Amino acid sequence: MARRVEQKAAARERIAAQLAAQQQAERRRRLLLAVGLVVLVVVIVGGLVTIRLVGGGKKTATGPSGAADAGLVTALSSIPDSTFAAVGTSEVKAAPSAITAPALTAGGKPKVLYIGAEFCPYCAAERWPVTVALSRFGTFSNLGTTHSASEDVFPNTPTLSFHGATYTSQYLAFTGVETTTNEMVGNGYKPLDTPTAEDQKTFDTYNKPPYVGSDGSIPFIDLGGKYVGSGATYSPDLLAGKTQTEIADALKDPSSPIAKAVDGSANVYTAAICKLTNNQPAKVCSTEAVTAAAAKLGAAKG
Repeated sequence: MARRVEQKAAARERIAAQLAAQQQAERRRRLLLAVGLVVLVVVIVGGLVTIRLVGGGKKTATGPSGAADAGLVTALSSIPDSTFAAVGTSEVKAAPSAITAPALTAGGKPKVLYIGAEFCPYCAAERWPVTVALSRFGTFSNLGTTHSASEDVFPNTPTLSFHGATYTSQYLAFTGVETTTNEMVGNGYKPLDTPTAEDQKTFDTYNKPPYVGSDGSIPFIDLGGKYVGSGATYSPDLLAGKTQTEIADALKDPSSPIAKAVDGSANVYTAAICKLTNNQPAKVCSTEAVTAAAAKLGAAKG
């Protein structure tokens, strides 16, 4: 009888020991799981911080445009004449071509028409010289800042945006159309601006051979019905990894590859615009850099 009691007691002790071991193992498993989750969170947060640092502290191409600060706008309109003269046009890979077409005007002034999209890396590159050139004839308000799409070539190219911007000049008018954002929606990008029927007709008529090299490319630029161009005048790769402020700062340094490309292209656009404004203002159109850049404009087509 005593032996049976001892056996039952021993069994109970074994069961209790097993339960205790199971409980300890469960506590250990939960602890390891909790530690693993903490490590995972740290890795994710670290990755996000790294991405943010690489992006220069700015949002990448995952949202609509923000507002360009006053300092950036001022920097683009205050590049020294000596810098324009020093860079010339040697690094400009393409230039608008002359066309035979009715004058493009708005409000009695020659009109510059730009049609592009925020996702487009070539548009991202070309907005810089277009803005710099136009800033020599007038003033922008409500310029935006954005990046090209992360899914496209030359991803997240830092740039400006003409969506919602206005331009004031006594010499010419400007229309900037951004047809989509950089935000993916299905297999395309979220719609943004819609060209007027007249601007769409200009796009459809002159954004094809023989006026430009390919059919329907963006960005498309029509300067007063006298010159048209499509695509970028330099490689967007030059802007990779930069912030908008860094790009604006580089534009004042004639030794910078960015200045040579952007300011050089702006010289060519300025020369074309001077043809529209009868070389006004003289302080811009009579500079050596602008008169020399006129030789870069393509021969008449169409």
